[in-house]
Amino acid sequence: MKDAISGEEPGESYKLGGVFMDSLITAAARALSAGNLLTALKAVALRDEAPALALRGIAMAQLGNLTSARELLRNAARAFGPAQPLGRARCLLAEAEIALVSRDLGQSSQTFDAARALLESSGDRTNAAHAGYLEARRLLLLGRLDEAEALLDQLDAAALAHPSQVGHELVVAGIAIQRIKTKPAKFALERARWAAEKAQIPAFSAEVERAAQAFEAPAGRFISKGTERLLQLDEVEALLASDRLIVDACRNVVRAGSTIVPLTTRPVLLALLRALAESWPEDVPRERLLERAFRARQADESHRARLRVEIARLREAIKPLAALSATRQGFVLQPHTAGGVGVLAPPVEGDHAAVLALLADGEAWSSSALALALNVSPRTVQRALEALAQDGKVEAFGRGRARRWISSSVPGFPTSLLLPVASVSG
Repeated sequence: MKDAISGEEPGESYKLGGVFMDSLITAAARALSAGNLLTALKAVALRDEAPALALRGIAMAQLGNLTSARELLRNAARAFGPAQPLGRARCLLAEAEIALVSRDLGQSSQTFDAARALLESSGDRTNAAHAGYLEARRLLLLGRLDEAEALLDQLDAAALAHPSQVGHELVVAGIAIQRIKTKPAKFALERARWAAEKAQIPAFSAEVERAAQAFEAPAGRFISKGTERLLQLDEVEALLASDRLIVDACRNVVRAGSTIVPLTTRPVLLALLRALAESWPEDVPRERLLERAFRARQADESHRARLRVEIARLREAIKPLAALSATRQGFVLQPHTAGGVGVLAPPVEGDHAAVLALLADGEAWSSSALALALNVSPRTVQRALEALAQDGKVEAFGRGRARRWISSSVPGFPTSLLLPVASVSG
């Protein structure tokens, strides 16, 4: 009786990729690629050869049992051994993908590079391209946009299978979104939707739809003259392209047109400038500036002296964009351009908003991965998670290194689209 998927007689064997394969394993591989996970598991459930272990591991990963999947893939890699480097490389790649899904972002890029090099040298263009796309996805999650984009440029995208093309286009869209480039992001999402339709796997279509919904969600708030409104991504792009003086509280810079002054490492100056921009064209009393910058409710002479020092530093920092003048009550911002002044802020703000923004993707993150993505210390992230857990905004499961954090079903989460990234030059 012929197998319904492979069309081969059970037990009939042949050599594939240096490993002797039989039709049941071939059928499982085809079922797996088509998204028929239970069919694939049924075909290899009682098999303990290296290819069968690998297929079971991949199926378990797609079913969400990542712990079992990782163990099966490690066993498969050991079973392949040095004599079958291609099979071992594929297992290492699958395990690296599980680490990425598990948000274990500390995975070294050397793992992807070594697997990709071996796959390319063995003529496996499809999996080699998949390895490159996965590394680009990891770099995107870490905010290293330039590196991710350079890696995508090197990829043989035509060699990707349809499911991998979906992920590839979502990475392209993610880079464009974080660079505030609406049209390239929209086109990439359309290509991802087309690839998902070709793959005919519901999970990929659902992932594309989630990405499209995030793209359509408010990307920021514009605050000017005491009023504020939500902005879509294309409105943010138009705002940043204008000659208006913008205090970008999402990326911690102040800009007007192509001139950008970074204030990432100067939070006091950013707080003072934001207060001045929100009140423009009115001045801001010194007492309010002290409260915004230093949280000083009862200002003394030492606070006033520090304010004078910080105002002098701010005046020097923003000299290319604006002047800062003293008034009887406080200080007023005077932009060099006639386009006005405004503040671009995240849709939702508050303590630990950046942590919530990353958790809002629905995945389970480790605290170490959050620290890597936000470029802060693990202890800082741990304190934030503990505070959010007390407020019922996040939940944890697992112990030790397996401990993961997810967002609770709380409406109004901030978006991660405009989080500070490693490079904002684009």
